[in-house]
Amino acid sequence: MKRSASLLIVGILFLTACAAPPKVVPTPIPTATYAWNSEGWTFVWSDEFDGTTIDPKNWVFDKGGSGWGNAELEYYTDRTENARIENGMLVIEARQEKYEGLPYTSARLNSRKLQEFQYGHIEARLKLPSGQGIWPAFWMLGGNASWPMGGEIDIMEFIGKTPDTVYQTLHGPGYSGAKGIGSHIVLTADTLKNDYHVFAVDWAPDEIHWFVDGQEVFKVTPDKIPAGSKWVFDHPLYIILNVAVGGGWPGYPDETTVFPQQMLVDYVRVYQK
Repeated sequence: MKRSASLLIVGILFLTACAAPPKVVPTPIPTATYAWNSEGWTFVWSDEFDGTTIDPKNWVFDKGGSGWGNAELEYYTDRTENARIENGMLVIEARQEKYEGLPYTSARLNSRKLQEFQYGHIEARLKLPSGQGIWPAFWMLGGNASWPMGGEIDIMEFIGKTPDTVYQTLHGPGYSGAKGIGSHIVLTADTLKNDYHVFAVDWAPDEIHWFVDGQEVFKVTPDKIPAGSKWVFDHPLYIILNVAVGGGWPGYPDETTVFPQQMLVDYVRVYQK
């Protein structure tokens, strides 16, 4: 599939909790077409979303409207109105509609017990929704223990009130929630909603690196977590793709928010050494 041009990254700002910010290295201009160099890596799994329906061998739906620990306002469904395959893309659509007592619907897909991975290069090519109160994410959780003991790797999060910014965060025991260890990167204006970008992590036993369009933007090693805390990234994690509406961090939709909003997923791919 033809790839959209990657655009100039205009700044990298770090918000690392409980650790000194890493040195900022000048970021070169991305190449016009991004293709990850997989030399030395073995392809192990992907979903290219080339079929007609969401593959039940890869994904299950989280359903409900509990707020999901974040005071969110959407009800996650398994309806095609909220998640479907179109033109070789997974479409996750947030809609403004009353459903099961809530004002919005959306979808959240996860690969738990179907496709779980311990270490590797995990990436997805995404085009993001936009608007106040919109909160798409591409992330991973450990299913071996309750949160945060199982660990969480937020490969990409976006909140509409900072429309040109994507966030990368690590959560574990002693560094979860607002204490998560994270960073953010600011991209060229409007590129997140108008263009596709590839978001990835390289996850090894003693380090996790985050990438946007092939460029490293963040790194965490065990010495960066708070003293007395545990590094819990030594077991399989599963993948999650979702679009939330509202919550304590992104805030809530207002009169400027346009619905429906869609996150388009071209592919999700995993490689291991």
